[in-house]
Amino acid sequence: MLISTQDPSETVKNSVLDYYDRFLEVLPRIALGILVIILGVLIAKFLTDIYKKRILKKAEDPLMARFLAQAIKTILILMAILLALQVTGLSGVAAGILTAAGGAAIVLGFAFQDIGKNFLAGIILAFNRPFNVNDTILVADLFGKVKALNFRYTHIKTPDGRDIFIPNSDVLTKAVENYTADGYYRNEFIVGISYEDDIEAAKTIIDHILNSHPDIVHDDIHDNFVIENELAASTVNLKVFFWVETLDYRKSSRILRGLVIKQVKEVLAKEGFNLPADIKELKLYGNEEDIPLRVRKDPRDRASE
Repeated sequence: MLISTQDPSETVKNSVLDYYDRFLEVLPRIALGILVIILGVLIAKFLTDIYKKRILKKAEDPLMARFLAQAIKTILILMAILLALQVTGLSGVAAGILTAAGGAAIVLGFAFQDIGKNFLAGIILAFNRPFNVNDTILVADLFGKVKALNFRYTHIKTPDGRDIFIPNSDVLTKAVENYTADGYYRNEFIVGISYEDDIEAAKTIIDHILNSHPDIVHDDIHDNFVIENELAASTVNLKVFFWVETLDYRKSSRILRGLVIKQVKEVLAKEGFNLPADIKELKLYGNEEDIPLRVRKDPRDRASE
């Protein structure tokens, strides 16, 4: 049995010096690897900035262009990291990372199913989706204008200024209503006239307003019209339909609709049409007393007497 007579402190010292010498040997490669990563990140940022400035502005599909810019930047950074590991002599580590990444992807796929679903849905939506940037959409009960498509969520802005981030899996699997896909939207509202009024005359007046309004669409495809909609308790309800362009959905669906309603009301009132409110009927049964009523005279009538 051999017993070492070397001083333990000397052994530790020699080990530290040995590791230090090895560290000095690999230090240039470590520095080179760090430099490769830094250069890779800068190059990825530089290329994606050029892509955004020159291609994104001319792209017919801005959402796709932004999504690809994010993907390109991420891929370039990963390539720089793997290249840095090769430069530093850690090719085995790089291979191990790729192998571990494959296994981890399976494990994480079960652990984070929602994140995985949203990521895959984002990739699918990048190539095939029912909307574009600045389109106004409705997903489930979420309504707003599309601002961006990311890997995990779709960003929309509601008319009242809220920013909503919808998971891509919901956008992919639920019904999406696009209000601005073809650039046109049909507005509608109801106006009630009294039973004594001439229905055809009222429809003629409203038709003239629709046909002469400069912001309403007038072509052979989109018809603007008025129909008798309902015989209500107090009014004959007419339903007005008219088409608008949806370049600015908020203006066409809210502001313009209000302006047309205002104009219809003012013109009908000017032409002598009654726009009555709901009439309430009070019914007294046999076992109930009469309601005492007293008619108050107008003070101006008393003065005339």
